[in-house]
Amino acid sequence: RTLRYVPETSQDKIISDEDVFGTLLKTFKALFLNDFSRQADILALLPEVKCQYLELLTLEQKKSKVTSCNPWSQQVFSPEEVLFNTLGFTVSRDQSSLVSAGTGVFVTRGFVPKGTVVSMYPGTIYRKHEPIFFQSLGNPFIFRCIDGILIDGNDKGISRSVYRSCSRRDHLGPFQMSDESWLTASPQNPLAVGQYVNNCSHEKAANVCYQEFDVPGHFPLELKQYLPNIVYSHEIESHLRCVVLVTLRDIKQGEELFSNYYTIV
Repeated sequence: RTLRYVPETSQDKIISDEDVFGTLLKTFKALFLNDFSRQADILALLPEVKCQYLELLTLEQKKSKVTSCNPWSQQVFSPEEVLFNTLGFTVSRDQSSLVSAGTGVFVTRGFVPKGTVVSMYPGTIYRKHEPIFFQSLGNPFIFRCIDGILIDGNDKGISRSVYRSCSRRDHLGPFQMSDESWLTASPQNPLAVGQYVNNCSHEKAANVCYQEFDVPGHFPLELKQYLPNIVYSHEIESHLRCVVLVTLRDIKQGEELFSNYYTIV
């Protein structure tokens, strides 16, 4: 396993923050629209947002030539199908092509152009002073950001319990501030599988790299339910840190994703 050296934060960005934000917004909006019939409690508190999504849904139904005039009874797709229809590809976990590497992440459908957000690294976010000793024991899923922030992407054991506890702590009525489904075999955000991307090797060159992204304060409240990250503590107010994986080249269907470094605590 190798440790990256990045002289300046800006040099670590393959694509702009605006591009990352745009991809997440586009994907999360599509997931929200697909799940529209289950968003009634949220939309009741956000009438302006409800009107915007009703307009979008009507447009979508016209495009797909759906005859029903009831937006609450639209056809529902799997999250993977939504991802494919929105970005043109799907990614999923499977046995890695590397010997003894365990689980890996593959492009299972479609085509991913160079410079595309292909997945996200889920988990609990710890700042430098916050306790992570017990969670880190025997844990290969702890990612270290350039500024020392840690993201624990383990979906088992203590790490799983901590994430769930923090996520439920931050609920605001019907509003979920983060996504817990990445802890299961069926994530509602199909991009949230980045912790299973294996490091490159002599035989397998890197085709993705990690890029840090701070979620801006104006990120839509109704879409935060798809963010697969949560802060361990609210002692210090700051933007939510996310890490996305960006493609270094075009990637075809059936290819496994390999990162260009892996930082281990």
